Amino acid sequence: MGYQAEPEFRHDQPRRVGVLLVNLGTPEAPTAQAVRPYLKQFLSDPRVVEIPRALWWFILNGVILNTRPKKSAAKYATIWTKDGSPLAIHTRRQAKLLQGYMGDQGQPVMVEWAMRYGQPSIASKLAVLKEAGCDHILIAPLYPQYAASSTGSVMDAVADAIKTLRNPPELRFIKHFHDAVPYVEVLAKRIEQHWVRHGRGDHLLMSFHGVPRFTLEKGDPYHCECHTTGHLLAERLGLQVGQYSISFQSRFGRAEWLQPYTTTLLHSMGKKKVGKLDVICPGFVADCLETLEEIAIEGKSDFLAAGGGEYRYIPALNTEPDWIVALAKIITPHLGGWQLQPDDAATLKARKTRAATLGAKR
Repeated sequence: MGYQAEPEFRHDQPRRVGVLLVNLGTPEAPTAQAVRPYLKQFLSDPRVVEIPRALWWFILNGVILNTRPKKSAAKYATIWTKDGSPLAIHTRRQAKLLQGYMGDQGQPVMVEWAMRYGQPSIASKLAVLKEAGCDHILIAPLYPQYAASSTGSVMDAVADAIKTLRNPPELRFIKHFHDAVPYVEVLAKRIEQHWVRHGRGDHLLMSFHGVPRFTLEKGDPYHCECHTTGHLLAERLGLQVGQYSISFQSRFGRAEWLQPYTTTLLHSMGKKKVGKLDVICPGFVADCLETLEEIAIEGKSDFLAAGGGEYRYIPALNTEPDWIVALAKIITPHLGGWQLQPDDAATLKARKTRAATLGAKR
């Protein structure tokens, strides 16, 4: 396998630090034609679907990709905005705001954003950072809790993107931030702000993205990290056992997934006539199909149909100023030793001298 052609190395180029925010992904439009290639890429990832490849190929291409794109497109259409996908909008703005905030704090990093599936791809944005002179890049998956099917898959994609580079950048990864104080604190503030505006609910449901149960049995820490987040958040809010619940959504297929299922709890709480139910999805830092359609729309319908009272979805962190500050606090420790030092001016002068010397010898 040959190496990619790359810009010529320049001795006088100042060192730059890059940060790449990565989220799950989104189709280009809320249509079956746009959803199909997105779903194919997503569901073809062996990290996402862990069954024998040959069997899955027939199921995916013979059944799922012929039926699901139209249904998924209809769901996307309910949350699509005039500016496009909410997930893409929020992630792009998070990157822009983070770069501005960190620059104001004396941390001149270049921040880009990418999607694991769909566009912009991880490979394309790594190329942008490298072209801009970033020889140190921090990969920051926007998944608070680690799962092999999410953060692990991002690591795979980054490895694939750099394996043909002759001069790859130095890389670091943020594996998770499920118990980071800034993250828990900003979630708590989000909920408290909701309570100030709308009154405190009778119960708080924290719904996390679901994964098959066998991933827990194989050693995936996701289940434990979700519970850690939930318990830390409840403790910060002063909630007692019985005042909050932790559940898992987005079940797909016939296999058992992590329980309790969000849909089951919503039905149960509706039957119990819970008067005011507050629902938040702490595993999502930006609103997307799973929060806006599955939880805010379908979840509300299920709860009310079962006899529940008032259903209040609490939006994700999105571009709240407090979240941008918290994200900077989460990222900064991972940049240790990469930030420009006071003597970098002298180092750059030496590089320029070296470049001039080499140029004279040519």
